[in-house]
Amino acid sequence: MRVMLVDDHALFRAGLASLLRAWGLDIVGEADNGRDAVQRATELSPDLVFMDINMPGLNGLEATRAIKTQLPETKVIMLTVSDDEQHLFEAIKSGAEGYLLKNLREEEFAELVRRLEKGEPIMSPGLARRILQEFAHLSTGKEQPEAESALTQREQEVLEQVARGSGNREIAAVLLISENTVNFHMKNILSKLHLKNRSQVVIWALEHGFAGRAAKPPA
Repeated sequence: MRVMLVDDHALFRAGLASLLRAWGLDIVGEADNGRDAVQRATELSPDLVFMDINMPGLNGLEATRAIKTQLPETKVIMLTVSDDEQHLFEAIKSGAEGYLLKNLREEEFAELVRRLEKGEPIMSPGLARRILQEFAHLSTGKEQPEAESALTQREQEVLEQVARGSGNREIAAVLLISENTVNFHMKNILSKLHLKNRSQVVIWALEHGFAGRAAKPPA
């Protein structure tokens, strides 16, 4: 996986680059501000960008929007000290596939990177709980919107598990299907809901009360 690092602290970038190289990832470029990040990403077309938020000039959220507009297949993961809820939700709306805090332990970070390489969104555990709490008050008994009614029963079951924070392997185990089948359902869900990535699917599922629904037996 070809990776670009964006952070205004050179020492942090050097340490992160060393760690990722040790795990077999290819560091193809670096930038110390959002404006340069957009330019470098356009030139390099990396598979993955680790992006800080608070940087001089163009910030990480603005840079993420620009990169995702030009390179929709490039994954952007926010890696920041900011646990501000507004930054979290804005990052996901901007198309980021994950949001990690810099206080992660190395083993936690390694596990999240492994999940990312499988195509799953990644998020610091405390932030995932915060999202659940944010949407816990939403009613689950409201009229079913048109987009939701287009989903099959199995796709809705997948959404229930996604809303609970389950990864593809966990979803497959619960629903007694293969991980490839989970991936197939996720692609259909993205298409039907007109969403960009799985992180946005998580937010959509939480907004529509899927986390609070009773588990249904596999079909």
